[in-house]
Amino acid sequence: MYIEDLKFSLWADFIERDYLDKEFKELIADGIINGATSNPAIFKNAILNSPAYKDQLASLNGLSAKEKYEAVAIFDIKKAADILKPLYDAGDDGYVSIEVDPFLCDDADATIKEGKRLFAEIGRDNVMIKVPATDAGYIAMEELSASGIPVNATLIFKKDQAISCAKAFERGCKKNTKNVDTVISIFVSRVDRALDAILSENGVEVALSGIYNTADIYATIESMNVSGCRALFASTGVKDDSLPPYYYVDKLLAYNSVNTAPVDTIKAFHKDANKKKVLPISEEVIKAHFDKVKEVGVDFEYVLDKQIADGLKSFKDAFNDILDSL
Repeated sequence: MYIEDLKFSLWADFIERDYLDKEFKELIADGIINGATSNPAIFKNAILNSPAYKDQLASLNGLSAKEKYEAVAIFDIKKAADILKPLYDAGDDGYVSIEVDPFLCDDADATIKEGKRLFAEIGRDNVMIKVPATDAGYIAMEELSASGIPVNATLIFKKDQAISCAKAFERGCKKNTKNVDTVISIFVSRVDRALDAILSENGVEVALSGIYNTADIYATIESMNVSGCRALFASTGVKDDSLPPYYYVDKLLAYNSVNTAPVDTIKAFHKDANKKKVLPISEEVIKAHFDKVKEVGVDFEYVLDKQIADGLKSFKDAFNDILDSL
């Protein structure tokens, strides 16, 4: 744990082969991170921009584009899982996540099949299969967790999504005698990037909507008390230079939680930020903020629904870009 008394974990939201061999190991050795996450956009940037993949890709002629992608991604996930294994063995997380094909997000059976196949091919107990929070995804989350596979439920913006994920994991736990770790990944900063311009124009305090929305969802997840299930705060990099680079880590420090952040964000947080618990935030404070948001004409539910749709599209676009390049 990054902060033991809070049971607070810090995971790096980044995968790239040279980084895994060097800086990743240093961050673990220094006790700064104890896990990692990936998504199609992260692999897109790594595969398309890093020379570390050139030799392996040259050896994969004759395979389909998706087979090439999986060969490269699985290699990296295995490497990360092996580096993290001592933490996992010690009960200190040590997980790395890999996402199923985002084009399967509305097909429960295909998601289950691919999730089980990826977990088996990687062959590491400390791998989480990442599944988007859609109607089909909830079915897949239940089946995968029931099969003893750790799951990272991703792209959560709304409380009802989080509740559906937690209920799926609860059902999965009841079907399985083995303890299975799961996380519910709430996306934070994208909410503020969607709202802050209009809020600023109307005199409403900015850089709070993502924090308060996340705090509300976190409280709900904690209240459900699903065995092995934690809130994970994602999309915690800062795009606004007026904010400290560690803003979305510092402002979301909470008991029994995970924050997955870009490496530069993690370094800034480790160096300069607050290390004291911030959540929970009172319901009254959260409600007062969103009353102001509503008063200036913002349909917050619409904003969140759009973020979900845009997030799925961005994952699909990144995946397409990888396949086109291969």
